[in-house]
Amino acid sequence: MLKRLKKLSKKLTGNIFGNFSKDIGIDLGTANTLVYVKGRGIVINEPSVVAINKKTGQVLAIGKEAKRMVGKTPGHIVATRPLVDGVVSDFEVTEQMLKYFIDKVHSGSFTLFPRPRVVVGIPSEVTEVEKRAVIDATLSAGAREAYLIDEPMAAAIGARLPVQDASGNMVVDIGGGTTDIAVISLGGIVVSRNLRIAGDEMNEDIIRYMRDEFNLLIGEKTAEDAKIAIGSACPQKEKKHMQVRGRDLVTGLPKEVDITDEHVREALSRSIRIIINNIKTAVEETPPELLSDIMQRGIILAGGGSLIRGLDVVIANHTEIPVRMMEDPLTAVVRGTGIVLEDIEALREVLVENQHEKSLR
Repeated sequence: MLKRLKKLSKKLTGNIFGNFSKDIGIDLGTANTLVYVKGRGIVINEPSVVAINKKTGQVLAIGKEAKRMVGKTPGHIVATRPLVDGVVSDFEVTEQMLKYFIDKVHSGSFTLFPRPRVVVGIPSEVTEVEKRAVIDATLSAGAREAYLIDEPMAAAIGARLPVQDASGNMVVDIGGGTTDIAVISLGGIVVSRNLRIAGDEMNEDIIRYMRDEFNLLIGEKTAEDAKIAIGSACPQKEKKHMQVRGRDLVTGLPKEVDITDEHVREALSRSIRIIINNIKTAVEETPPELLSDIMQRGIILAGGGSLIRGLDVVIANHTEIPVRMMEDPLTAVVRGTGIVLEDIEALREVLVENQHEKSLR
């Protein structure tokens, strides 16, 4: 009887808050956080960066404004990423960032204390402790209910793949902090591989290459700009080059170097090779019947890292499986969380089981 009263009370409270709050889906990425609002679509796409005054502990800026400060702050101000390799590394800062995004979504309404339901995309194969950290940070930021979904599952749903059917779908989601490789069937992940090698590691590869080959020290933003502008996984028809500025490690003075797409391709080759080897391993572990479906449908690429020129061609050559890019790969995960939000009861089985959900039953 007491249990039934608790459920009824929770349902009534949820209905009251639900009338005044906007349910949201969040792709909580290492590099960028995207927010989907039920009935409105994607409303926020900002860097996962928070600027903090170390003297006072005050949060000075979040998102785009904070990213502009990276590498340009005085000693007492730190522009930091609260997520490392796709998981929470600083709980309090993550909570502040989530609260900022939830409040921003509700800023145009008359809701004083927004209490939305929130679906958050997380990397596959994270530990129970890491899952709990995301749940707790989301609830502390103001959510009345928090649900988790594996990012490759969310990406597959965002691509409108039939994830609940008895057929195989293979998704490779290359984000900022992690690469998720998953074979999906009947609403669950059959085979998965999670790598701490993705966009950020590729930036580090370029920084190392510039240091070793040109004695030039460059920053993370410069490395990312080079990756986006001229990065490729295989030789392209049109040769590209760009000017890169940094500090000469021999003289300590400013230096400018002209680099080509070949230089960047050589720098990225290590990380790309590791990703491809793990895709091949996942293919080897896939049951034959599902592999037959994947051969027909192809491997689906999602995430910002998949935009590297020629990556789909290289993966197809090594796996002998067709590869296709998802439409708008940068927003695939958050679109998937949005689709789940629109019909959460029908898609409940695709959500990650967690202690918070168990405690509510």
